[in-house]
Amino acid sequence: MQGFEKFYRKSWAQRLAVLQEEHKLTESQVETLKKNAVSPEIGETQIENFITQFQLPEGLALNFVINDQEYLVPLVTEEPSVIAGASHGAAIVKKAGGFQAQSLKRAMRGQILLENVTDAASLKTALEGQRQELLAVAGAAHPSIIRRGGGPVDLQVRNLADDLLSVDLVIDTQEAMGANMINTMLEAVAQQLRTKEHLDVLMAILSNYTTECLVTARCQIPVVNLAKNGVDGAEIAAKLAQASRVAQLDPYRAATHNKGIMNGIDAAVIASGNDWRAVEAAAQAYAAKDGQYRGLSTWQVQDEQLVGELTLPMPVGSVGGSINIVPVVQVNSDLRQEKNAADLAQIIVSVGLGQNLAALYALVTDGIQKGHMNLQIKSLAAATGATGTELAQIVAALRQLDRPDSAAAVQILAKIRNEEK
Repeated sequence: MQGFEKFYRKSWAQRLAVLQEEHKLTESQVETLKKNAVSPEIGETQIENFITQFQLPEGLALNFVINDQEYLVPLVTEEPSVIAGASHGAAIVKKAGGFQAQSLKRAMRGQILLENVTDAASLKTALEGQRQELLAVAGAAHPSIIRRGGGPVDLQVRNLADDLLSVDLVIDTQEAMGANMINTMLEAVAQQLRTKEHLDVLMAILSNYTTECLVTARCQIPVVNLAKNGVDGAEIAAKLAQASRVAQLDPYRAATHNKGIMNGIDAAVIASGNDWRAVEAAAQAYAAKDGQYRGLSTWQVQDEQLVGELTLPMPVGSVGGSINIVPVVQVNSDLRQEKNAADLAQIIVSVGLGQNLAALYALVTDGIQKGHMNLQIKSLAAATGATGTELAQIVAALRQLDRPDSAAAVQILAKIRNEEK
């Protein structure tokens, strides 16, 4: 595949030509890539070997009242029921006064890993004695963050093994997530340890386990508000709390419980232009913080109230990276109207708790499939290639079936078109 040599040096048009000439994409397929590349200039600045932009649908989660302020929350997701679920959960909480959220801490962590250590205890003590000097070296590597009121705030040394130490920097990155900032500071300190202390530095890199960046969202709902289809609200609240308890005891249930939470959180993070993979990594590590993987949220019944709580690392920023260069990200910020990065983090964690409430409420009442299938039916209809009024007819017919599937959707479309002849 000679055309792919130095592919990154080719223009966008040249890359598409290579795909058509050497990889045998059809003219129609290349046209699809072109049509979806709504902003090639931005794509070229974001990634290597750019060929197109892969689009995901964005919608608004409604009803979110957080710290007595109502928010519109853009969510980017391809999964049916996520936005409906988040909006439904938020509506239940809104009726009870809304979510309360707070940022417990707001800093990031990075590591300088030292190998070939011969006396870990003595070296740990020595490095801790150089705390102020090393923090000064870190700060000098990125003076602009110091001027903005941030910068390195702590240095910790941890024994990982007899021959391994981790020198951790805790850094206030202000409004940025700050990956490049953190790594710049870490590398400056690493160089100091190499040249002045003659230590073997294995690597210097940020950590995505951001335990200095915790956010908590809480809500409480009168159990009477949960009554449904003639079932007493107290009974439903008790079942919901029991479902939460299972997620604390069983990793198999916890994984699905947490996936539901992250359905909302990932969608909100993507819409904000932040690194959703970093948030996902932090959340999954936090779920196992005590040695067993557990559900990230808890729900309990207390004094006729269903009380929910979710605490998560939330390393997001309001500036930097794609946030500054993708226009729709800026539109999303205007829709949310968050005040700063801490406010954004509180919105995102509240979305996770609202999403979780909706999922558990569905599971212990109607079951999860009822809501899922109502939205999945639309996807089944669209996948047939139906257009215009045909879509509405297929959706209506599928909703009358006990087991709607793609084969049934195709048959319905064929019947509609035969009747029109």
